[in-house]
Amino acid sequence: MSDYPADIYAEPEVIDCDTLANLGPLAPMAGVWEGQRGVDIAPKAAGPRTLEFWERITLQPVDPGNNGPQLLYALRYHTRMTKVGQTGTYHDQVGYWLWEPASETVMHSLTIPRGQTVLAAGKARADTKSFTLTATRGDTDYGICSNPFLEKNFRTDSFTITVTIHDDGTWSYDEDTVMQITGQAEPFHHRDRNRLTRVAEPEQNPLAR
Repeated sequence: MSDYPADIYAEPEVIDCDTLANLGPLAPMAGVWEGQRGVDIAPKAAGPRTLEFWERITLQPVDPGNNGPQLLYALRYHTRMTKVGQTGTYHDQVGYWLWEPASETVMHSLTIPRGQTVLAAGKARADTKSFTLTATRGDTDYGICSNPFLEKNFRTDSFTITVTIHDDGTWSYDEDTVMQITGQAEPFHHRDRNRLTRVAEPEQNPLAR
């Protein structure tokens, strides 16, 4: 953690409102992206099922925010995935990617419309090209919260995501969601990965133009 002042209500003396210039390791991820060869390994009654998916993810900068002296820069995101050859939504997810320069911390909040939310975090330098974030069930700082059905039958014990920024301007992610499923003795590793190519540039807050 950063050494914050004793006054928890103190505002930062200077806040640079140019979010795109202050996103640290998240800066290369700003914009609209598409990935054509995503891979999902998910649990099914008959065993693990692997399929490919198409993904479109929008990551737009929001104005900086602060919790008293804590200053955060963020990208608001929405990702939509479809199975190859289909048009219906296979997976929908919203949330924020956050960068706290003072503590060199990256945070990733996600919510899915199945009654589940996650807040993961990890350390990175501003110029880092690869970083890993984690969340663990039961933690009160960075954790996982699920509705009672999921908690009983598909309990998520941990979530890990590794992001890699590539020299060609693309970026990729590799996720490992460890689940304890009713009727299975061993934990199940629900894996997702994709490599994304930018199709549109990011936009600053339109009200600030």
